[in-house]
Amino acid sequence: MSEKQYTYAVARIRAKELSLLNDAFLEQLIGVKTVPEVMALLSEKGWKGRDNSEKQDPLDVLSYEEEKTYKTVLEMVDDPHAFDVFLLKKDFHNLKAAVKETFSGKAFADIYVKGGTIDPEVIKEAASSGDFSTLPDSMKEAGKKALDTLLHYRDGQLCDIIIDKACLDQIKKASKQNKNDLIKRYGELTVALADIKTAVRGAHAKKDPAFFKEALAECDTLDITRLTEAASLGTDDIYDYLENTSYKDAVEALKKSFFAFEKWCNDALMESIRPEKAHPFTIGPLAAYILARESEISSVRMIITGKENDLPDQMIRERISRTYV
Repeated sequence: MSEKQYTYAVARIRAKELSLLNDAFLEQLIGVKTVPEVMALLSEKGWKGRDNSEKQDPLDVLSYEEEKTYKTVLEMVDDPHAFDVFLLKKDFHNLKAAVKETFSGKAFADIYVKGGTIDPEVIKEAASSGDFSTLPDSMKEAGKKALDTLLHYRDGQLCDIIIDKACLDQIKKASKQNKNDLIKRYGELTVALADIKTAVRGAHAKKDPAFFKEALAECDTLDITRLTEAASLGTDDIYDYLENTSYKDAVEALKKSFFAFEKWCNDALMESIRPEKAHPFTIGPLAAYILARESEISSVRMIITGKENDLPDQMIRERISRTYV
């Protein structure tokens, strides 16, 4: 796209940003007592689902908001695959679901997610037939290896590791190949933070070095060999290592709780996309809008889950990320 086309697209996105949810509105959602009250407030913001009704299933409303986001942005660009890197997690989630469903020999309801780059039915058919040749190379290899692992060793955790690492490798590869700096930063941050999560969880479970070598994905901002060594020794060694990286600010959150770290990760992502507000001639602001929308939808989902489970407001509040606006 030309600079002139981007300028027009970014102007449209700037108008869309005015309807993004802000921190004050999320606080208002946290303050109400029930899910219907949450949905009523969202309805006032235009979150009414496919039928444009105030009485919609909450999950359907959130799903529709995700669909609307991509539909809106893709109408503004020439390349329909411009933002595929953001959808890879859904494809690999569906691959994991299909492999496990095939292994179990049973069909499970609502285990597949929509909105990826590949129709879930294609992934499901590949796993059930054992022929992954219809899938991209990264998914083909991971799917076959994960299914063989389940069939021969019945090791569900190793199955997860194989597919999760393949997903991270593909996100890193796709983001590196992209010309836009924001998408490059997204890929690096996604992989690095996932590695830190895996390292800490593995350390708590006292996993050995072989586990970390299998589970951790290569990235530019972490030395995976040193992270593996640290994780094999314990969480304090992970914290000591991170203190000398660009993720040193995450250590305090990690020491507090895993939920605090999850919030720190989401806040870090929001901070990484804020510079795009000053870049009107690139695809960056459009990518930032997608990530901002995904973040606010995730926050609303967390609030709804909290209300459904009668969690205290403060507990919900501590898990909600800062907004883009």
